[in-house]
Amino acid sequence: MSAENDNGHAPDNRPATPPDAEARKDSLIEYPSLFPIKVMGIKAEGYVHAVTHIAHQFDPTFDASTIELRESKGGKYLGVTITVTATSREQLDELYRTLSTHPMVKVVL
Repeated sequence: MSAENDNGHAPDNRPATPPDAEARKDSLIEYPSLFPIKVMGIKAEGYVHAVTHIAHQFDPTFDASTIELRESKGGKYLGVTITVTATSREQLDELYRTLSTHPMVKVVL
């Protein structure tokens, strides 16, 4: 039995809450929003390009000119901060998974 009546409202005549609205209440992030992600990896040729390519896969509007780079004290590692337009929790989860499993990436924060 549905918790709505024939006009799409809850029995007390309030509009029924769409299921996706419930999911948004559980998130601290308001979508869409700019979301920075720090990616750490060994400083190697092609590393920044690989991170940029993945960012573009998940955010076609990604602007590579916003990338921030920070080399480790010893120069062996490179921190790459990308800022993507987050559109959903699923998008962010998959982006983190894809970055984390890339062979050049050590840590994603």
